[in-house]
Amino acid sequence: MVKITDVARHAGVSPSTVSYALSGKRPISDETRRRVQAAVRELGYRTHVRARGAAGAGSRVLALAVPMRSGVHVPVVTQFAVSVVTAARAHGHDVLLLTQGEGEEGIGRVAETGLADALVVMDVQLQDPRLPLLRSSPLPSVLIGVPAEPDGLTCVDLDFGAAGELCVDHLARLGHRTVALVGSPPEVYVRRTAFARRLVQGFTAAADRHRIRSAVHPCGTGLGAARAIAERLLREQPALTGVVVHNEPLLDPLIDAFEELGVRIPEDLSLTAVCPTPVAASARIPLTSVTVPSTELGTRAVHLLVRKLSGAPVPQATLLPPRLTERASTGPRPA
Repeated sequence: MVKITDVARHAGVSPSTVSYALSGKRPISDETRRRVQAAVRELGYRTHVRARGAAGAGSRVLALAVPMRSGVHVPVVTQFAVSVVTAARAHGHDVLLLTQGEGEEGIGRVAETGLADALVVMDVQLQDPRLPLLRSSPLPSVLIGVPAEPDGLTCVDLDFGAAGELCVDHLARLGHRTVALVGSPPEVYVRRTAFARRLVQGFTAAADRHRIRSAVHPCGTGLGAARAIAERLLREQPALTGVVVHNEPLLDPLIDAFEELGVRIPEDLSLTAVCPTPVAASARIPLTSVTVPSTELGTRAVHLLVRKLSGAPVPQATLLPPRLTERASTGPRPA
């Protein structure tokens, strides 16, 4: 079966340009349109998206695109997926899970074959290569994540910038003057993943506002990574008294590493996490945390999709305000 990517390659254009030329959603030059139409004829390309009538006919399937890339924490992704499936079933839809990092090709395949009525997209990057096709595709979509330029898209996410600020604000109120962010694995930042980058921006902005010394350290996972980052923090920031952790698998290993180095929590060092509430509450030392509301985000994404399928207007971006819960891992700055 001929795919939209085959047409794009034959015409010498991008898949999104093919979609624009066929849908008429964006202006395309006459010359480009003729090349696309010629490629369509020569290759015998047929669009297979099922017509959706007033009665709401369609596949009754929503697709969930979750690229399982390196640095992705599978248990948290699973929480998102379960919330999407649960909300979709409440609206009479099944869910097709897409886990390959296929980008435009995978989205184009779902759109042209009619496998799903609409699409939820996760692991959004600030300059995500999938965005042009999402903007032009007839397949309605909602992103869990907010790219740098959300125009023409529907997005929902935790306000990660405000979450980073809230963690620093809490430590500042407790008197801490030197803080660090232990972040996601380095590859997450290399991909310019939106939630991770925005949390760093909020963390840094709040530290500057409070005139607090700060540093940001991407970090891998596991016992070795935890020990290495704990030693580095104590070596490079001897006045360190507050740490924000945005790396769920590292939480308990990091607590162990600091204690093995003779650092008591919270007497010597306060820890704050950005993670799902069950993770923070069940840590060996219950962690003060800003919750990542995976259930609410997945549910909202599905509700927005259902509204779009019905033709109802939806907001461009929905940012959930962060909520901080204080637990045993934070206390006043030591004298």
